[in-house]
Amino acid sequence: MKTMLCSIASLMFLQASCMSAADVAIPDKPEDFHLFLLVGQSNMAGRGKVEEHDREAHPRILSLDKSLTWTPAVDPLHFDKPTIVGVGLGKTFALDYAKQHPGVTVGLVPCAVGGSPISSWEPGALDKATKTHPYDDMLPRIREAMKSGVLKGILWHQGESDAGKEATAAVYEEKLHSLIKRFRTELNAADVPFVAGQMGHFEDRPWSELKKRVDAVHQSLPGKVRRTAFAKSDGLTHKGDKVHFDSASYRELGHRYFAAYQSILTADRP
Repeated sequence: MKTMLCSIASLMFLQASCMSAADVAIPDKPEDFHLFLLVGQSNMAGRGKVEEHDREAHPRILSLDKSLTWTPAVDPLHFDKPTIVGVGLGKTFALDYAKQHPGVTVGLVPCAVGGSPISSWEPGALDKATKTHPYDDMLPRIREAMKSGVLKGILWHQGESDAGKEATAAVYEEKLHSLIKRFRTELNAADVPFVAGQMGHFEDRPWSELKKRVDAVHQSLPGKVRRTAFAKSDGLTHKGDKVHFDSASYRELGHRYFAAYQSILTADRP
């Protein structure tokens, strides 16, 4: 019996790992398709080394690709910089969510753009490095996704590009609060949870005062904007460049984002 169960489990795992776009099943009811918007810069997009298990698909976790097609969610999820994109935090978050919600399918909508300052996440703004319009490009993607599902959360990791200058650090809080309000207004999702993650805090790269200021904005967010949470990055390590997390740290960060997300829901309970 034990051998038979193992064989069945192995077969199910093999089937999930070999999923293709043709195998994707979108739930008939939008309330059974829970969507998460992944936004920010490179540490949201992910720069970790992709390993074999990162390419393993889960039958209830999908990702919206560049052509607006739902596909099995495997790393890399993003496509902002195809030659360097890698493992991020999104898939681990989705795995935790799917485990907690066995009756639903999770839909990830990757929209992060490496190197983008928060000013790029405004209507009409151009990100010169990638020649893209992060905010304007994001809107049709999430709106297309919302035709099939319900937006359940927005995951944000960004700040490094604004922590190098006094001028940008000084207005970061105002811009972040405005961005959250804009997301909720434009997507008609006034109560959607928003989770911000902490920038990499690595021992061999001490923070400047400006980076501490941007971090303070992230940390204070739950006390200033309703239904928001903060995911810490303490103890995580970088991939060798002192900027981007390594793959194991991205996965751990995904767990932390999920815990932060859950804290918002828990606070709603009487």
